[in-house]
Amino acid sequence: MSGYDLIVVGAGIIGASCAERAAASGRRVAIVEAEVVGGGATAASMGHLVVMDDDPAELALSHYSITLWQDLAGLAEAEFSRCGTLWVAASDAELRMVPDKIARLAAAGIRAEAVDAAGLRALEPHLAADLAGGMRVADEAVVYPPRVAAWLAGRATAAGACLFRGQRALRLRDGGVELDDGRVLRGPVLVAAGNASGELLPELPMHARRGHLVITDRHPGLLRHQVLELGYADSAHGDAEVSVAFNVQSRPTGQLLIGSSRERGRSGPELHPPVLARMLERAFRYLPALRGLQAIRAWTGLRPCTADGRPYIGAVPGRRGCWVATGHEGLGVTTALGTARLLVDLIDGREPAIDPAPYDPARVAA
Repeated sequence: MSGYDLIVVGAGIIGASCAERAAASGRRVAIVEAEVVGGGATAASMGHLVVMDDDPAELALSHYSITLWQDLAGLAEAEFSRCGTLWVAASDAELRMVPDKIARLAAAGIRAEAVDAAGLRALEPHLAADLAGGMRVADEAVVYPPRVAAWLAGRATAAGACLFRGQRALRLRDGGVELDDGRVLRGPVLVAAGNASGELLPELPMHARRGHLVITDRHPGLLRHQVLELGYADSAHGDAEVSVAFNVQSRPTGQLLIGSSRERGRSGPELHPPVLARMLERAFRYLPALRGLQAIRAWTGLRPCTADGRPYIGAVPGRRGCWVATGHEGLGVTTALGTARLLVDLIDGREPAIDPAPYDPARVAA
């Protein structure tokens, strides 16, 4: 078969989510993945399910998606852990940010509570003693992204989708896509190829931001929440060439996953020791107990980014039958399910649950 109702290019967590939704609706779906399902940015990510409130569009998409994640909370393959998120303030000035954050989350229907310094230490005794307090969002969670992507792609193939693994989408054709073995698949195309999306859609500007992660050996009970500094968004959304922020997760295995860093202009997989050291020193400042643990692995990944920090989700202007879902930066795991629902609703001509305008690629093409 060479004719499909939707050809999804990319089987990371965004592409796999979109393929699963499309196949579940009865479409004939093809999935084209050059490497492995759940590879690329998905395999290199932390897997946090956290609502970010710094931008209204980011808040809307992340909150919508997390409501959909609740349906998968019992999924063993996801290693789903409802550990909650603890945002910590290093100073009184940062602590004064908390009431506004709680109000923004409450307006979206999300429960969050302020935590004073004593409460912070009661929740996480190993945090630094001089932290001023913070905010707790109890219902948030973490998952293991590569396994979720594989499960979603498996659901799609069980519903009849065809997986073309090890095949690269060479170029888009009018009414289809050409593979690197010369075959042409016919039908509407969804480009969800992460950092490779720009090769197929050069009219949509993208860049990559490299990040480092470190994972420790097993220390069950040392940390119960995923813990981030309240200044994390400044690192995530800033335009510095290099930035780091405190971001540590307690994984269901008992390991601690340590982030995060962001680098512009570096696209190789190699570690950058000065940035790695800076990231770890930041983590030690907030969680001194990390200094005594054994790191068993460190790696890098590339986040696919757009110029304005919002993903591209929707029809590609000037290309008939072409759609895109990419550029989610560090929120691809959180927003994967919401992105898939939004995209399939747009393809079907249904009114989506959230306003699609902020993610419309036409904002850039225009």
